[in-house]
Amino acid sequence: MGLVGVIALTGCGRAEGGSTATSGAAIDDRPATGEVTVWAMGNEGEVLDQLATKFEDENPDVTINVTAVPWDSAHDRIATSIAGGETPDISMLGTTWVGEFAATGALEPTPEGLVDEASFFEGSWSTAVVDDVVYGVPWYVDSRVLYYRTDLAEAAGVEAPTTWDEYKAFALALKGGGATSGVSLPPGGFDSWQYVAPLVWQAGGDILNEDGTEFTFDTPEWAEAFEFYKSFFDEGASEAVRLEGGEIEQKFIDGSVGSFFSGPFHVGLLREQGGPDFADKFAVAQVPGAETRTSFTGGGNLAVFGDSENRDASWKFVRWLSQPETQLEWYDISTDLPSVQAAFEDPIFADDPYLSVFAAQLADSKAPPAIPTWAQVSAVIDQELEKVTRGDQTVDAALKSIQEQADTIGTGN
Repeated sequence: MGLVGVIALTGCGRAEGGSTATSGAAIDDRPATGEVTVWAMGNEGEVLDQLATKFEDENPDVTINVTAVPWDSAHDRIATSIAGGETPDISMLGTTWVGEFAATGALEPTPEGLVDEASFFEGSWSTAVVDDVVYGVPWYVDSRVLYYRTDLAEAAGVEAPTTWDEYKAFALALKGGGATSGVSLPPGGFDSWQYVAPLVWQAGGDILNEDGTEFTFDTPEWAEAFEFYKSFFDEGASEAVRLEGGEIEQKFIDGSVGSFFSGPFHVGLLREQGGPDFADKFAVAQVPGAETRTSFTGGGNLAVFGDSENRDASWKFVRWLSQPETQLEWYDISTDLPSVQAAFEDPIFADDPYLSVFAAQLADSKAPPAIPTWAQVSAVIDQELEKVTRGDQTVDAALKSIQEQADTIGTGN
């Protein structure tokens, strides 16, 4: 087992190109051999070697070399490796990066029959599909649910909301009970689209039209979502302050924030930082909704590059990481939620009052379209949303601006 140390990497421009991908050749069931280099980000990069040793035990003639790459430099590092023709065999990819890197032609399509599409959550699987071609597989998943202070809710006489109307009343009730923010929402800025896009999906709208050729921002569903989101700031249910990591936990624990939306990692953080007496003071619930209760889904995917020097062993490692029993072991090591639905049947998830909610939410979750230009388009949403919540722009003007800029940027396909 070779573990390459965490590397400080510098970025450069993104590669350009086009994919003419078709399905890759099938992978057999013989033991993996040779060396495989894997890039993984953040905590995953730090602990993947613990799991990879088990794959090596099952395949004595293979060596998995893991390189831990910091998240803040990972995107440009991958782009640099593609431009220079020096990619690893496998890389973890943020789910919103797949479309961009697939468009360069550098990713190999997932071999036919490698995994069963139906075994994955639908929203998660869609993050690997670009123009009807599958690139890699979902490795772990993330979805957002509502974290709320049960003691504050009980004191205010409200229960976890299931509809938009209940959601607004819930947040205002928590504020009336002493919280500075009944719900903490970002007023705009980086990745705030992840909060408003689910509202659009819940209202029956989407980001692209049905055939994926045109953006649909200047529509009634987006207007309804923007107006609803804006109303939380207008009515004082949420302070127009963006709370970063470290801040939101403490404000939730001290009662300044009554509720917020986040992924599964916050369960452990709150238990740790709040202490044993705090565990009974918070709970999680599926997001409230309108026509649906759809939430955002993200996570991390694994992709194999077309110029891999050991595609056979690379895909075998990816396949092994996708098995339910392996995913359970990975959760034990990393606390990343499994991408394979069967893993959630295990009591560790099914019997847990927090994790079982995430399992239910993942069944109704969605990702943005896997298009090469999503990073550019989403940045426009972030900017215009902030103008709306600050009162500097009307909803109609903001959506027209988003539509015009998105049309100029294009889908990249």
